[in-house]
Amino acid sequence: MKKVFLLCFFIISISVAQDVVSQTLVKSHTSWNGAPLPAYPKEAPEISVLKITIPPHTTLPMHQHPIINVGYMVKGTLKVVSDENKTLILKAGDAIIEVVDTWHYGVNEGDEPVEIVVVYAGVKESVYSIKQ
Repeated sequence: MKKVFLLCFFIISISVAQDVVSQTLVKSHTSWNGAPLPAYPKEAPEISVLKITIPPHTTLPMHQHPIINVGYMVKGTLKVVSDENKTLILKAGDAIIEVVDTWHYGVNEGDEPVEIVVVYAGVKESVYSIKQ
């Protein structure tokens, strides 16, 4: 009986493992505007994951990020505009490698909230954004 149980467990484990899919959403050494990403600091790293919700018809202030970060759009559509008027439209399912030390802002022009999960790769006490 024990052998039958182990065989069934093994077969179930294999079938479950076969359903696992890994998909690279974004991978780059540059941000969305083509600028190279800066080197990581030599201090001990600290990773933060934030879920950011932007209400409908909201314009974020002009800001910049002093550290590398990447986002995944969960819901909605967001227009991102750099100080050089480069524009990026993000929709649910998109991933973005954000610009570093570059002024930009985001606009939710839609009728539903935008939800974006952002991972910041900094050090202890890192500032995520600096407003202009």
